[in-house]
Amino acid sequence: MFVTPAYAQAAGGSSSAILQFVPLIAIFAIMYFLMIRPQQKKLKEHKAMVAALHRGDQVVTQGGLIGKVSKVKDNNEVEVELAEGVKVRVVQSTIAQVLNKTEPAK
Repeated sequence: MFVTPAYAQAAGGSSSAILQFVPLIAIFAIMYFLMIRPQQKKLKEHKAMVAALHRGDQVVTQGGLIGKVSKVKDNNEVEVELAEGVKVRVVQSTIAQVLNKTEPAK
């Protein structure tokens, strides 16, 4: 026999099982604060930006097109005027950035 009975009894304690999960919990906590939480915060800010779109705002789409919002529809669509007479319908979530914000009409 290579293992003594005293060593085998000491290795099977219940406190060692809890100590084995401490590094796993620490890794999850670090991943939450470094990756998950910032992504959730960024998503929340993007949703607020998209919800605040108004007619006349100059926006950039995820495809890199710059245009002016001409109409905001209820079904998650925005009509963007890219050039004079050129209007495209864009899904609201594909708006990447608002360049010039206009005040809403009263």
